[in-house]
Amino acid sequence: MPETIVLDLGGVLIDVDYTASAKAFASLGFPDFDGLYTKARQTDLFDRFETGELTPDGFRDAVRGLLGKGLADADIDRCWNAMLGTIPPQRIELVQRLKQRYRLLLLSNTNAIHVPAFEAIIARDLGIADFKALFHGAYYSCELGMRKPNAEIFQHVLVLHGADPASTLFVDDSIQHVLGAREAGLVAEHLELANEDVVALVERLGLLG
Repeated sequence: MPETIVLDLGGVLIDVDYTASAKAFASLGFPDFDGLYTKARQTDLFDRFETGELTPDGFRDAVRGLLGKGLADADIDRCWNAMLGTIPPQRIELVQRLKQRYRLLLLSNTNAIHVPAFEAIIARDLGIADFKALFHGAYYSCELGMRKPNAEIFQHVLVLHGADPASTLFVDDSIQHVLGAREAGLVAEHLELANEDVVALVERLGLLG
């Protein structure tokens, strides 16, 4: 059994439809967004936004430069946030149970437009005003200035908590992040969403007895 569990956010806890943003941009007459951003790969623009190198205004200006200058800030935010779903209550219950037994951490590649959007969704749907308080530590790439799958982000977070990589389980639905975690010395499980969700994975691994 691990001593520490690190969970991803998008796909693992919060439902994400990566095609929804492309469809939203297409509805405004910009059909090529899915060539710039998918779950498996993205252009440097999105990497820079996820590490905080780009501000929200810088990101919006870059999107306008790629797709069209007629896009208003509100349109860009609405389309970009369209991919965000909610967290089913049973996953919140799972987080609460895991936190009682393990050092529980959250590590997400995300950005300064998505963060307030998904925190508002969680507050609205689940009545949770402080999402980060569900974990012993919760970390967003845009706040750390680094992102998965680079080994440095895993090492940084574990050092903050005095956690041993070999006794740490990392769960992510993106295989490239799982491979990065393994290279950093963590035990990592790839959550294949076509086959199971995180509740089923935890049950399969026997993490709650």
